Order: sequence, then C-alpha cells, then structure tokens
Amino acid sequence: MKALGRWIGLLALTAVCLQIFFIGRIALMAAVDPQSTAFERSEAWRIATNKGRLPWSQTWVPYEQLPDNLKRAVLASEDDGFATHNGVDWDSLEKAWTKNSKAEQRAEKKGSTKPPKVVGGSTITQQLAKNLFLSGERTLFRKAQEFVLTMALEGLLSKRRILEIYLNSVEWGEGVFGAEAAALHYFRKPAAKLTAYEAARLVVMLPRPKFFEKTPGSPYLSSRAEVIAGRIADARLP
Repeated sequence: MKALGRWIGLLALTAVCLQIFFIGRIALMAAVDPQSTAFERSEAWRIATNKGRLPWSQTWVPYEQLPDNLKRAVLASEDDGFATHNGVDWDSLEKAWTKNSKAEQRAEKKGSTKPPKVVGGSTITQQLAKNLFLSGERTLFRKAQEFVLTMALEGLLSKRRILEIYLNSVEWGEGVFGAEAAALHYFRKPAAKLTAYEAARLVVMLPRPKFFEKTPGSPYLSSRAEVIAGRIADARLP
C-alpha cells in the first residue's frame, strides 16, 4: 500500500508540475510569440516522414496588421460569442452534444459500422489550447486538460492576443500555417489585402483545410463563403 501511495503521489506531483509548465508557457506568450505549436510540430514530423521533405510556410503578422475582414470572418464562422464568453461556449457545447448523441443513435439503428460525423462546439480559445499543447486524440483526460488550458489562456492573455496567436498558427493546408501564409498560398497576396469574400473563403476552410485545399472548386466552399461574408459586418471584435 505504501508503494501504491508513493506512485499516486508521484503521479499527482507530475500532473501539478505539468500544469505549472503549461501556465508558465502561456504567461510568456503575453509578450513572446510562440515559435510553433504541438500540432505544427506533429504535422512537420508527419510530412517529413511521409514525403522526405518539409514544405512549410508561416509568417507572423501582429494583431493590428491582420485585416478586420479576416478577424470578423473567423468570429462569424467559428465563434460568434468570442468577445464575451469566458473561453467555453456552454450553449454550443450542449447543442453539439445533442447532435452527436442523435447521430450515434441513428447509426446504431441502421447498424452502420462507420462512425458518425462528430460536430464540435469548441471556441477559438479551446481550439488554440488544443493546437498549442495537446494531441488530437479524443479522451476524457485530454478534454479535461484542454479545459484547464482554456481557462489559463483566458486568464493570462487578452482576447486580442488569443485571436492573434490563433490566426497566426491555425492550419490552412498541408504545411500552411497562419493567415499570411494562407493568403499568399491561395490568393497570391498578403493577408492585409484580402477582400471580405476571400477572407470568408479562407475561414470556411478551417474545419477541413487539407480537404478544401485539394477541392478548391467545392460548391459548398463558395456558397458558405458568401454566407459568412454577409455576416462579417455583424461580428464583434474584442
């Protein structure tokens, strides 16, 4: 029993130290731009392993130089309550949970072996927390860690800083990270010169960037971009 107690204590101490490490990293981000995220490093390894080379494009752009069209578009599409919530949109999570439960029930009734499409309810802050530090696995522990990191991001960084880091590190294609790289990759122009429709089109790609990179003529991509472009004016910036 004593040995078990020591192991439990050691695991608890390790968990505490890990949280202190994460919080220290986040606090540093208030003044220092992160050089890479856990997701970027994972992708770099995957691409280099599979292709033997590392095509990579990323250029940091300060918040003030990021176009309002893009900021508003990402809020309109991904997280319209970003300016006011505390990092977690509980209403969206509840709706996502309900949709996923119904999808699972329908799949069970049909006897389908194909997993149903999972609907997310994550805020921009949650997405950033996951990209910065975590893996893509779906476990209860990882979700709990994501919640802790989300609270730390909201508590230690301003909303503008969170949005700045997100837009500079989010994936927009294979080896394409951040708004500047995406604008150059898809439109051959800097992000500052994106039109409202172009910004909306980039944002619509975010849930499945690699898929839309290969299917630029997708009717859904065009129609959804028009919808988001029409909502840009109503998006509230932090």
